[in-house]
Amino acid sequence: MIAHLDGTVSGVAPDGAVIDVGGVGLLVQCTPGTLAGLRTGERARVATSLVVREDSLTLYGFGTEDERNTFELLQTASGVGPRLALAMLAVFTPDALRRAVATEDLTALTTVPGIGRKGAQRIVLELAGRLGPAGEAGSGVLAGGAPNGAAAPWREQVRAGLVSLGWQAREAEQAIAAVEPELSGAPDGQAVDVSVALRAALRVLGR
Repeated sequence: MIAHLDGTVSGVAPDGAVIDVGGVGLLVQCTPGTLAGLRTGERARVATSLVVREDSLTLYGFGTEDERNTFELLQTASGVGPRLALAMLAVFTPDALRRAVATEDLTALTTVPGIGRKGAQRIVLELAGRLGPAGEAGSGVLAGGAPNGAAAPWREQVRAGLVSLGWQAREAEQAIAAVEPELSGAPDGQAVDVSVALRAALRVLGR
């Protein structure tokens, strides 16, 4: 297993990044929150999980080991594959997921695109007691060493994140416009927390 990558970020896309390690560019699929901490040309360290399929090898990258471990645990639930697990971590922090499962908050879990009420019930049933208590692990610092979500332009990152989760671009733009007034930060968006903005937009879309 490839446990982590430590190298120079050579490119960042809406759903992943390429990290150059020893002259080899490795593509890692990431949540918008993790991507927010990566800067092209700068060195980064991301925790990783390699998913092996008959026809593919896909590397998933995370800002913290807690996120990576949660990603792997989520996939032990019936019907949860790597893409859905990644979508869950795009909507929730690991601690928020622990709370949702521990309190059987089905409404919160169904805000993740691809999870219906029955799916949420199954996740709660199968993962209860396995994710650990909220607040026991994890750091708010992302791969590049910057505070969670300290990237710009935040609007494009949130839009790309919503589209990658299955929403239409028009719906994403409307949700961003709805939450923009409640987000604090500099006029150019530099101080907006991308993860917070993404979750706020998802709440709007889930109404």
